Amino acid sequence: MSNAPLPPFSCFDGHRLVASGTPDVAALALRQLRADAAAGPLLVFDNATGLTRDFDTRGSVAQLLARIAQAFPASLPDADVQTAATDEPVVARGRGRPKLGVVAREVTLLPRHWTWLAGQPGGASVALRRLVEAASRASADLDRQRRNAERAYHFLQTIGGDLPGFEEATRALFAHDRARLQAVLESWPVDVRSHALRLAFDEPAGSTDD
Repeated sequence: MSNAPLPPFSCFDGHRLVASGTPDVAALALRQLRADAAAGPLLVFDNATGLTRDFDTRGSVAQLLARIAQAFPASLPDADVQTAATDEPVVARGRGRPKLGVVAREVTLLPRHWTWLAGQPGGASVALRRLVEAASRASADLDRQRRNAERAYHFLQTIGGDLPGFEEATRALFAHDRARLQAVLESWPVDVRSHALRLAFDEPAGSTDD
């Protein structure tokens, strides 16, 4: 199993993985399968969510690619971003602390909490930011684990809901028991098994970040 991040989309013909890649790669693979009257079911999965994504493959390749470009607009080139940034007026900074982009919001705490915060190095604001950062780091792994389990479940339910051991596989998945899930899926088609394990335990797909 590869350690590389998953491409954004994967196209399946039944239980066989045909192509993985950018939206145009998946859509073109789907178009070819439809043209070949493949047995199917023909499914394209969004690897960030595990949900299926349909593509309108009618017309020419150029028409298909035009629709893909409209549905998945590319980001600005780095050069354009840099130019836009340098077009901003330069504002001379005075002496003192630079802006940190902080936002003031009301926080309600008990008196003992304020007393404790006031005694921390840097004061209440610095202490609160430090606590939030620590909590964010602590929960990041759990959040990623939950998202990966959910996307793997959507994939398994769609493509393998009628395969033997599906319910047991689901229990192992949400228990985050990789060894047990791999054992349950051992008799499943190799492409389905491999893809499910990558969705469940590898890094999140790398192209659908908001």
